[in-house]
Amino acid sequence: MARLPVRLYQAGLGPLFGKRLLLLHHTGHLTGLHRRVVLEVITYERSDDRLSWTVASGFGPAAAWYQSLRHFPWATVQFGNLRYAATASLLPPETGGDIMTRYAAGHPRLARRLCAFKGFRVDGSPAAFRRVGNSIPFVRLDAIPGDRIV
Repeated sequence: MARLPVRLYQAGLGPLFGKRLLLLHHTGHLTGLHRRVVLEVITYERSDDRLSWTVASGFGPAAAWYQSLRHFPWATVQFGNLRYAATASLLPPETGGDIMTRYAAGHPRLARRLCAFKGFRVDGSPAAFRRVGNSIPFVRLDAIPGDRIV
């Protein structure tokens, strides 16, 4: 079941996920092999020639894809049926707090469920979501301008 979204992307059905999910192609930090994982898009920014996505490591800094990006920050982002060469930037905790506060304001029920799933107690206040965001690793994936992969 966990691999189902990856298989849907492989079948060309990525657009079904809209702007909520992306498929990250990365290099395994221990094996050097090609790996894929579907991640929820926390923020998506597009302006002129710049594209970026922010994703969260809900399983913390030990998540395999997160560790891989720490060692090899070059990846491919598949968003819908389009692929982009991208570089990853690990964001500092205070930035994560800001991101989580904005995410919770736009998706309050989903943010509460995410926090509960991860064992965080929140009262719904911006300060509570900021504390959670400070402890979740966030990554910004920036598309390399002019490097869309066909």
